[in-house]
Amino acid sequence: MGFTIAEKIIRAHLVEGEAVKGNDIGLKIDQTLTQDATGTMAYLEFEAMGVPRVKTERSVAYIDHNTLQTGFENADDHRFIASVAKKHGIYFSRPGNGICHQIHLERFGIPGKTLIGSDSHTPTCGGIGMLAFGAGGLDVAVAMGGGAYHITMPKMVRINLTGKLRPYVSAKDVILEVLRIMSVKGGVGKIIEYGGEGVQTLSVPERATITNMGAELGASTSIFPADEITRQFMEAQERGDDFVPVYADDDAVYDEIINIDLSALRPAAAMPHMPDNVKSVAEIGPIKIDQVLIGSCTNSSLRDMLRVAAILKGKTVHPDVSLGIAPGSKQVFNMLAQCGALSDLIAAGARILECACGPCIGMGQSPNSGGISLRTFNRNFEGRSGTADGQIYLVSPETAAASAITGVLTDPTTLGECPEIQMPTHFLINDNMIVPPAPESEMDSVKILRGPNIKPFPVTKPLEKSFESPAVLKVGDNITTDHIMPAGAKILPFRSNIPYLSQFCFKQCDEHFAENCKKAGSAVIIGGANYGQGSSREHAALVPLYLGVKAVMTKSFARIHVANLINAGIIPLTFENEADYDAISKDDLLAFDGIRDAIASGAQSFAVQNKTTGKSIPVALDFSTRQREILLAGGLLNYTKQQNAL
Repeated sequence: MGFTIAEKIIRAHLVEGEAVKGNDIGLKIDQTLTQDATGTMAYLEFEAMGVPRVKTERSVAYIDHNTLQTGFENADDHRFIASVAKKHGIYFSRPGNGICHQIHLERFGIPGKTLIGSDSHTPTCGGIGMLAFGAGGLDVAVAMGGGAYHITMPKMVRINLTGKLRPYVSAKDVILEVLRIMSVKGGVGKIIEYGGEGVQTLSVPERATITNMGAELGASTSIFPADEITRQFMEAQERGDDFVPVYADDDAVYDEIINIDLSALRPAAAMPHMPDNVKSVAEIGPIKIDQVLIGSCTNSSLRDMLRVAAILKGKTVHPDVSLGIAPGSKQVFNMLAQCGALSDLIAAGARILECACGPCIGMGQSPNSGGISLRTFNRNFEGRSGTADGQIYLVSPETAAASAITGVLTDPTTLGECPEIQMPTHFLINDNMIVPPAPESEMDSVKILRGPNIKPFPVTKPLEKSFESPAVLKVGDNITTDHIMPAGAKILPFRSNIPYLSQFCFKQCDEHFAENCKKAGSAVIIGGANYGQGSSREHAALVPLYLGVKAVMTKSFARIHVANLINAGIIPLTFENEADYDAISKDDLLAFDGIRDAIASGAQSFAVQNKTTGKSIPVALDFSTRQREILLAGGLLNYTKQQNAL
């Protein structure tokens, strides 16, 4: 029996456990990346471990999220990250160089290697055959220190692509179709692997768009083979020596197979407020729009930008529409300028934004009240745009460009003949915005520069024998990390200040949440299915930790968030009977008598007592041995210190 691509890479990097589905496994990590919204905390955690120099083959710190400098906070964080990178052996991508995933794909990703990043869209590098996972900052810090990255061995899903995309239909339409089929919960516990003859018709940037939005499936990661198309891309980036072919065996066995005929796809859109709320553009119809934004780590490649420029050339953006375009990297921006495509975008009336995540993370460009915004981004969660009642649709660059001209949601296939674009055989290589670290011999002379907004990592304590806490909050299904810990221009600058952030926690669900936690002294959160989907931001665990949250009880969790809760020392519990979700009301007092002994003993089940109603509620203790030890220690940082002391 042969192996899938992911199984091959996992087996080559396995350092703990056995690669059997459902087992806890530890992987050697070759590369890491961070971005500035999560990076400051990740580097504070790395410092706390006391490891002098990163032990990975390559670690890169990117500045791409918090680039709007309306005060000292973001600039101070950037300075801090730059100094940590210089001292500890990390490459530093300066503000303006571009989006972490676009740059890593261009300049650093290597087929067959492992990568984890403190951003949920790190699987973008699966587009070149890299096994890339989004993770919490603490997991990334541990990997930089030489520790293994632990996951539950996933199931393997093969998406078999046949045929070829029609003109004006693009990779975004492919992943929207996968989301329509599988839903935002359908990828949980799975690795999505793409194969079939249709793969040969997709360029690396197109593949990267598809693996990028695999995060919206809840998947562990997504991956394409590294083939001749991959080799050509890497040679064009002057990195041909890094190419290694990576394929699945012909007799590889998959747990699930999904067939998609590329030639049957039509332009699609994800409607508010979930990436799997997908219909065809034709089915939705010509709704009036207010804004179009093109960019983000999903669709900001040179290929995407050239396609948009070709559609807009000689035309003018509709007077009722604001069009913003953000190239994904300095390389893309430079090449647009050199070939004249940038001039076409400007002439059409586009507002050219800096090479950064920007509006995707709520950093500017919020739409008008109730405005309809078409975006080539990966998420359209309610309120994420910065406008509470904004109506966000996720579309392809082709659909976005066509709609910007007409002023209504437009199927680009109605525009007539699709303009041809020519991709270069060689990319412009200029890495002058990537700063290498100081030599190891000079690292002791590098001073870490901290601003007043940077506060320490929250203190955690070993798990208590027993505790009682009220259910301070009860929420429904598909609660995102944006619900728990919002982003946006007003909040993101304080990502290194947990006490300040705490006042915004769950503000969208209960404006008094933080206040109620402080009054209660300790708290439990009750959630529905797929709790914690979305971003990898560990702040969605660290801020509740700071507010005294001791446990979260749900119908089910998203993968990264449950890992972040355990890392923070918060106990994630799932109802053994989903109907018991209805047996707890807000403010009910819940008793966890003997919880420490239950976790320590390896028990698979535990009875939480609802002291308000008298009902006993069984919950699953579905933890690996290592996860139990982390919870008992009070979190991953304490656990790592204990291990290092042995």
